[in-house]
Amino acid sequence: MSLAADLIIHPRWLIPVDPANRVLDHYSLVVRAGIILDILPQDEARRRYHAPEVFELPGRALIPGMVNLHAHAAMSLMRGLADDLPLARWLEDVIWPTERKHMSPGFVRDGALLAAREMLRGGITTCNDMYFFPAASAEAFSTAGMRAIVGLLVIGFPSAWANDLDDYLRRGLVVRDQWQGHPRIGFALAPHAPYSVADAGLERVAILAAEMNLPIHIHVHETIGEIDDALASSGMRPLARLERLGLLGPTLTAVHTVHVNETDLALLAHHGCNVAHCPTSNMKLASGIMPLAAMLDRAINIGLGTDGAASNNRLDLFQEMRHAALLAKVTGNDASAAPARAMLRMATLGGARALGLEHVIGSLEIGKHADLCAVDLNDPLVTPCFDPVSHLVHACGREQVTHVWVGGEIRVNDKHVMLQIDDNELLARASLWQTKLVS
Repeated sequence: MSLAADLIIHPRWLIPVDPANRVLDHYSLVVRAGIILDILPQDEARRRYHAPEVFELPGRALIPGMVNLHAHAAMSLMRGLADDLPLARWLEDVIWPTERKHMSPGFVRDGALLAAREMLRGGITTCNDMYFFPAASAEAFSTAGMRAIVGLLVIGFPSAWANDLDDYLRRGLVVRDQWQGHPRIGFALAPHAPYSVADAGLERVAILAAEMNLPIHIHVHETIGEIDDALASSGMRPLARLERLGLLGPTLTAVHTVHVNETDLALLAHHGCNVAHCPTSNMKLASGIMPLAAMLDRAINIGLGTDGAASNNRLDLFQEMRHAALLAKVTGNDASAAPARAMLRMATLGGARALGLEHVIGSLEIGKHADLCAVDLNDPLVTPCFDPVSHLVHACGREQVTHVWVGGEIRVNDKHVMLQIDDNELLARASLWQTKLVS
């Protein structure tokens, strides 16, 4: 008698993202109650298990759902609004004034829903987000059926969301309390950057993070100007200042970290910090190129982020994997740098580990949640395939994603995104916001 399951998937390749970097040929994955129950050869799986949902996926590679380690999801409504500007002008002349005028819970909810649809279609099942009105972001990710860590923003100027440090923290923690116990939504403390949050605010963040066991999500060392200004004002580089204030540690994700010297790298490695590498945004804003190979050599945990659609302009981790690999190769004059298996690990398990979720997601293992992505390697655009992992990084794009599951629940079925809101309504909302922004 065969054993009952809820879902069985029979792909051509199953890529667990495990220490041995295995690629399992003609293996199946079995799910019960949203959890991976078994991984075994297909002939054995067909004999041992039965399920009401069975997916035959010839030519497909099954990988863990991807983790977007840094995003501003609601900024999808500002995609392309301020292109071809350096970071300071992009923020100060366009983005921040637009946010001051239009920011609201509705803006954040609709923008995050648009982003969630885009991310799911590209195989991203978890997002580490940072933006205003975190309750609206949480609502959007919950509606979309995604997993998310929602940042409780702290920034040194008033906004439509909050007035000052105390207000940002108070409002954010109220939102966290309201969403406690949600199976897919968690929270992080998200001080915007060392240059936009004073010492007192950063110290409060460090204390609260330790007391509440919350991760910390912060931009740092993004531009040369940021570091020059920090040295001029405090005599310290931003990472050294964060160390003095008690923020560095294994719960901190440092976003961008483009301009780092040997001392900075030593601090990141010594404290076990995580890094969110956003290569496309860094290139588009001409921020620079992060020394990926040097970080990998020091065993610093790295995940990949898209940043917001206003500075990328895609929420596409296939693009980030390829850009990260190619930049590392050309800047180091070393074609063997940033191998494909390391890039896939960064897009999956690296991001999960940074968020403290490596025991739940990030790899295909018995007992983990069934956050899954199927990619068509038999598409004529990417045929033939000699190495599935290399193909995922250097040949495939999000257009090859065919199926996505979050906790065993299907979210993309044969390239059709399964949302509670249909595309026509989502497009209508986006069009309405576009009209408001340009007016």
